Formats: sequence, C-alpha cells, structure tokens
Amino acid sequence: MIIALLVMADMGDSKNSVSSKRSSLMKPISKVLVIYTGGTIGMKTNENGVYEPKEDYFVNKLRTLPLFHDKEYAESHFADDEKDFLVMPHHEGKRVMYRITEYKPLLDSSNMMETDWMKIASDLFDHYDHYDGFVVLHGTDTMAYTASALSFMCENLGKPIILTGSQIPIFEVRNDGRDNLSSALIMAGMYHIPEVLVCFNNKIFRGNRTIKNDAGSFEAFISPNLPPIATLEIRINVDWSTVFRAPGAEKFRVHTTMCQNVGLLRMFPGITTRTVRAFLQPPMQGVVLQTYGAGNAPDNRPDLLTVLKEASDIGVIIVNITQCTRGCVSTSYAAGKTLEDAGVICGGDMTPEAALTKLSYVLSKETWTLEKRREFVKRNLRGEMTVVAKENISILDFELIESVAQALSVSSTEEIRKLRDALYPSLMCAAAQTGDNQALEKLRSLGGNISSHNQDGRTALHVACREGHVETVQYLLHQGASVHVKDRNGVTPLLDAVKEKHSSIIGLLMESGAVLTLKPIVLAMELCSAAALGDIEALQAFRDAGADLNTPDYDKRTPLHVAVDSGCKRSVHFLLDNGVDWMEKDTFGNTALDCAKKRNLTEIIEMIAEKERQKHIIYNR
Repeated sequence: MIIALLVMADMGDSKNSVSSKRSSLMKPISKVLVIYTGGTIGMKTNENGVYEPKEDYFVNKLRTLPLFHDKEYAESHFADDEKDFLVMPHHEGKRVMYRITEYKPLLDSSNMMETDWMKIASDLFDHYDHYDGFVVLHGTDTMAYTASALSFMCENLGKPIILTGSQIPIFEVRNDGRDNLSSALIMAGMYHIPEVLVCFNNKIFRGNRTIKNDAGSFEAFISPNLPPIATLEIRINVDWSTVFRAPGAEKFRVHTTMCQNVGLLRMFPGITTRTVRAFLQPPMQGVVLQTYGAGNAPDNRPDLLTVLKEASDIGVIIVNITQCTRGCVSTSYAAGKTLEDAGVICGGDMTPEAALTKLSYVLSKETWTLEKRREFVKRNLRGEMTVVAKENISILDFELIESVAQALSVSSTEEIRKLRDALYPSLMCAAAQTGDNQALEKLRSLGGNISSHNQDGRTALHVACREGHVETVQYLLHQGASVHVKDRNGVTPLLDAVKEKHSSIIGLLMESGAVLTLKPIVLAMELCSAAALGDIEALQAFRDAGADLNTPDYDKRTPLHVAVDSGCKRSVHFLLDNGVDWMEKDTFGNTALDCAKKRNLTEIIEMIAEKERQKHIIYNR
C-alpha cells in the first residue's frame, strides 16, 4: 500500500494540471472581514494626551499606511463594488483584501456584555459565506472572555476567526497594534485554522485557552496550558497537530443566546458557609468554583460540602477549576475527591473565562435535560480542555516514515516531524485518489493534518470530491476536513465535485456548509457554455450547488439567452423547468423570447408560452 501511495503521490494530480489552465480566472485573493468593536488599537490621542475612540478615524487613517493598503493596486484592480475594501501588499505571492465594519458606538471592552457577544456572533454568521476569514478588533481587558464565548457560540466552525487588539494605539510611533493587525489579517486570510483564535505579540493562541496576564507588556496574553498554535517569526510556523476541528459534517451556525445566571466563586481560607449559600441561591444556575492547587477545598468543613451538595442536587451545575495559572484539577487528593462526591464537576485545565462561558453556553440550551447539560460540561467541546490520549502512537510506527528517516539519517523528533509534515499531505491526497479510507485513518491517527494541502494547494477532500469517492468524502467530513479550503487556482472541493458532476457528493458538501465561490462572471461563462452544449448534467450540478441559473455574462445574456441562440431545446426545457426568467433583457434589450422569435424557433417559443400560461394559472389561484 505504501509503495502505491508513493507512486501516486509522485504522479501528482494530472486532472488538476489541466483544470488549472481553464480556471485561471479563479485565482483568489483572500477576503477577510474585520469587525472593529472598539479598543485601544484604533484610538486617537486627544489634546490632553489621553486615548479616546473617534468614529471612522481608524479605517480612514489605515488607508494612508502602505503596510495595510496598496492604494495603486486597489485603484487598478478593484471593481466599483469593491471600493470600500483595503488590500495588503504581497505576502508570499498572495494578497489579502479586507473590509472593515465599525460598530457605532465603539465599545470599551470593560463594558462588554453577553448581548455584545451575540451581536458579534450574528454578524459573523451573516457574512460567513462571503469571506475566507474574520478578524475581530477588541479591547484587551475582556478579550479572553469574548474569544471563549465565541468559540462556543460558533458551532461547526470551518473558517478562522481571530481576535486581536493592542496595548498602544496603532498610529502611535511606538505600538504593538501594527504587528498584531497585520499578523491577524495574514493568518485569517492565508492559513486555514478553523478556530476562534487570539493573535498577540507574534503568537496565535486558541481563544478559549487564553488569559490576559500582563497589563503593562506587549506580551499581554498567555495560554498557560496549551502552547501557541502558530508563531510568527522569520517563518510562520503552525503546529497543525494541535488544531481543533469540529467533528461531523454540518453547516456553520451560531447559538445566539447565553445564560446570564452564572458566576465565579473563588475559595479562600475561612470562607463562610453563609457566603457560599448566598452565592448559590436562585436564580443562579451555574458556578465556576476556583479552588486551591490541583482542585482542593477544605475536607474538614462538612458544612461547606453540604451547601455545595444541596445546590448540586437542586440543579445548579458547579465546575471545579484551579486558582493556579497553570495546571489542572485532579481527584488524586482527598480534598479534591470530596468535592466530586458532593456533585461538583471536574473542570480539568480550563481557564476561568472558558469555564464561565462554557457554562453560560450549555445552560442556554433550553431543550437539553439537566443530565445532558452536565454531560456536555464534562466534554471537550471546542478544545477548551486537555483530553489525555488513550494511546500514545509514535510517528515512527508508520513504516514509511521510519524507512525514509533511516535513509536520510534523520533521528531527532523535530526532524522527523518536519519529514512527516512534508510527506503526509501528498500521501493523504494519494490515498483519497483511490478511496483508501484505511490509509487516511492511519495517517490521521499518527498526527497528520486532515486538511493539509500538497504543492498545488489541494487537500484530500479536493481529490476525493473530484474522483467521486462518496465514502471517502463522508469520512473526511466527519473528521473535520474543511469544505472551504481553496487550492492555488481558487478551486474548492465543491467546485471539483460540480466539475465532475458528482451529485451525491455535492449534496454532502452542501449539507456541510459549502458554497460556490466563483465570481459571477466566471459562473455565467460556465453556465452559458453548458447551456450552449446541452450539458444538462453540468447545469444540474451547478443548480444543486446553489448557483443562480439566471446569472448574466458580460452582455447581460443569461444561460437561457445562449440556449435559445444555440437552438438547444434540451437546455431551454431544463432552464425553464428550473424557474429561469425568460423576460430578462440583455445589453441590447432582447429577452430570450425575443431571440426565439427572431430566429423563428417555434418549438422554443411554444415552450416559453406554455410556461407563461402555467405562471398565470398559478398566479390566478
């Protein structure tokens, strides 16, 4: 099997080399939406030397900085509907174009509420299909809370959402805002990490693992129990093995309600039963209990334990986390075990921000029973807690890696990891090409990134979709493979499936939230070509993928115009049956019906007339 995979990987993606020529119009510029909620990063210094927010100041000032806006490129390449976009200079041969939407009024992060989280989440949902990634500019004080909340509210996330800000405004001579914003834009637009992240001081952290650790340093945030997912140094290094991918194959959605009846209770020596009892009174539904060390509380205080058990018995969910910055809760000590016996749930190594927002999220699921809520609090939902692996598989267990490592005299763990990262993407694509799910599972279990791409930017999902391997597509989707990744020609897995007319795979991808990302003019050319040739299967594939069959070309001619001019009755019949508008006018003022009459195409004229009669009958009902 390994030899076969190596041969196929060496052969490359022959079909893609052909399709790359015909898809030259699809070369992407990554599009990022920046949601500017407020914070220090965009503030202006007033006459008193104090930082203050000012409406529209940030985006207008940003346009004057060459680092953030290539004015010459924008003027020569942007269409009229893209004039409000900014575009960054080339980075590794690519560009990021982005649009900033500014909240009015701008929010100080200290004033953030659950309703503000809901607004951000709703805005992300509304724009989700139109951008490759998102940046949320936010004040630093409560950024970890917002990042944690969004990680839970954004369900089945398949694109990067990166929160960033700064300690000093971006327009000051000395500042940390420029690096933070440029790094966030590059990571959101060019690196497909489908998580809610925090970008600060040249590091990318999982959002629900961060805490604000320093109010006076550019290194304001740390992730005490999980190393950075990426570091931005001379090279950008991403540890793909740590990336959390939503299991299953469902569309992105946001949960826009959060329970407000939650709180943080910190243990301290001598805390009274009266204090704890008062804190646990209705309407309190969930409490994060911050205990000593590895999750310990006094086990010589039966009065305190009784209060906790009483609250747990009436439905209050209590989660135990440590007061320490680093480490996790354990039941190894008797003092910790007594809390578990009182109904308190072990919170592992969650941060206070993650534990609180997770409780708020789970408790807002009104259709869930109390037992289901308790169960989901224990689960690792978004990578917010460490789960100890049941088995520790060495990457050297894979005979190919071992053989290549020996041949190259590679021995260190770091060298072997680099070898794996270089080989696995091509091996995964080769396995997908033959529909070898067993090989894919082995590669994945050994730390392979299921969405890694080969030299052409193509992933295993691209290849499986093109080859028509339905079971392999199902496997990859359930392992969290992203439907949004584009190859070097801007082709998504959905477009691969459409090009090869694999209807069942198109359905699977659509259920997982895939969308066609073709520019309207490119889509029109594809549809018109299929209509002229009578390629009904191609038209069906585009229709099933959500394409508008009325999309016009440069001359505002729809596929129906072209089908009529070509005299292709099969295409006309299909398009009419699928609700196209025969009264749409092209640049010359002609409808499809006019074109049919000019050519005296009696059968097509009768087809359109019949549809018109049916339309009147339905309307008159």
